[in-house]
Amino acid sequence: MNVRRVLVTGTAGFIGFHLAQLLLDEGFVVHGYDGMTAYYDARLKQDRVALLAARPGFSSTEAMLEDNAALQAAANQFAPDVIVHLAAQAGVRYSIENPRAYIDSNVVGTFNVMEAARRLKADGVLAHLLIASTSSVYGGNTEMPFAETDKADLPLTIYAATKKAGEAMTHAYAHLWDLPTTLFRFFTVYGPWGRPDMAPFLFTDAIAHGRPIDLFNNGAMVRDFTFVTDLVRAIRLLIDVPPVRPASASDIAEGDSLSPVAPWRVVNIGNAERVQLTDFITAIEDALGVKAARNLLPMQPGDVAATWADTHLLQRLTGYKPETGYREGARRFVAWYREYYGA
Repeated sequence: MNVRRVLVTGTAGFIGFHLAQLLLDEGFVVHGYDGMTAYYDARLKQDRVALLAARPGFSSTEAMLEDNAALQAAANQFAPDVIVHLAAQAGVRYSIENPRAYIDSNVVGTFNVMEAARRLKADGVLAHLLIASTSSVYGGNTEMPFAETDKADLPLTIYAATKKAGEAMTHAYAHLWDLPTTLFRFFTVYGPWGRPDMAPFLFTDAIAHGRPIDLFNNGAMVRDFTFVTDLVRAIRLLIDVPPVRPASASDIAEGDSLSPVAPWRVVNIGNAERVQLTDFITAIEDALGVKAARNLLPMQPGDVAATWADTHLLQRLTGYKPETGYREGARRFVAWYREYYGA
């Protein structure tokens, strides 16, 4: 499939910025759509957008997902072959403090994207809608690694619940309007230009400035750390694998999350590696050349002790497996942090 025009929501954000760079590197024309919310330092968002704006083939609209008129106008004018919807209100812990922001962005905003995609598909323009979900939808599941075919009906936060709602809503549209739709569930993404509210950034910033770091659940946490360039490479490859509505359920391969009644699929994107949080912190310490003072604290509400991705479906669909190890990833993140902040 010769895809050349991609609308990416969230290009001022961490993952959207990296995806737009990759697509531009490969000759795609990219239109970004994002709002400069105050959730974290706007300077980081502005600097990302400035780098993209200097690239040939990139244009953008600054507006909120909830602004349906602006979103529809941008989508109609750009007429993309593909929409990759990454913009969202992120953050597990913040969803406890301000749940309404998640309903507005992740439910209403996602619905607006779905409507844009439906209209473009009806006009014969759009070939594939791809939308970011999260490993948080696995919620209270304890059997790992998490597979796409596992039940994901026990969200522990409003953030996870809104992402699960997005999965359900897009399935309905895929069924009703024959709209090829791929959801991807991310697992602890980190890397250069990462969000300041995420653990790798918080740890690095604290250690670099001699502050103690907080380790919840007394540090007994396991994560499937996914380096951002690996993640966006997987998204790029999934663009070329739009799901097709099967003739019958018997046509669906074992382990495939393809819907029996719609051109709809969900795919894990992770490193398929269990990493102890304390080992990741050690990697950051080694990259900085500084040891951290550690505050051991109880588990936070809504958090989970472990995540771990089964990525066999991603490999079967694309032939690709993220492979950047956490030590190398931590080294590259710390190098960017030092350069950007002069620390």
